Amino acid sequence: MQLMLQRRIIMKLKLLAALILATPLFFANVVNAKNPQDLQKLLTTGECVKCNLSGANLSGAHLIGADLREANLEGANLNGANLEGADLTSANLGGANLSSAYLTNVNFKQANLNAANLTKATIHDSNVYQASMNDLNIADADIFYTGIGVGGEDADIPDWR
Repeated sequence: MQLMLQRRIIMKLKLLAALILATPLFFANVVNAKNPQDLQKLLTTGECVKCNLSGANLSGAHLIGADLREANLEGANLNGANLEGADLTSANLGGANLSSAYLTNVNFKQANLNAANLTKATIHDSNVYQASMNDLNIADADIFYTGIGVGGEDADIPDWR
């Protein structure tokens, strides 16, 4: 009986040690940004207007309703992020990785989406009025009620009212 108890305690200690050692790995991916203070502001408050988040790793981040107007997210990794209801008006998302991101009711008005990767993203009811979308990758994306698609500059994309 005492031997079983000792084994359980040792197993729990090993598990605790593994969790302690792994914890920095969960947060290490999120701190890569040109301006770590801006990144911390976004993660703490959910808003970061005109922030410099270029190159930030926000993979899998929950940014529901985030206010990122005029933010620089150039080259940011938003793979699998949830940006439902986010305001990205005039944001720079050039070259950003938005693959498998959830982008429902997002305001991309006048945003730079040039060379952004939206592979397998879910994009519903989002505003892309006057957004720049050159070389956009939308392979296997789920797009509904959003003016993204094949058609170029001649596409009639309405603004949200």
